Amino acid sequence: MEYKYDTQLLLEGENLDEDVIHDYIQENIPGDCLLAFGDEDLIKIHFHTNVPWKVLEYGASLGDIHDVVVENMERQAAGLQG
Repeated sequence: MEYKYDTQLLLEGENLDEDVIHDYIQENIPGDCLLAFGDEDLIKIHFHTNVPWKVLEYGASLGDIHDVVVENMERQAAGLQG
């Protein structure tokens, strides 16, 4: 497994652009399985990465982050709680 953490959050703000957010994450934070969708007030982000704090830091720079989930997929694959 190349990327260990399943990182999910909601980003709430003003004039958010899902394409800009998607492109920034894809170009600046290593990972895969990126989804960034929503509207100008609320974006859902889902991303597999080894540096989840960078996703959270970027999101927090754009607005309020909440409903944050970071799960260790290696632990899940081993039958443990992620």
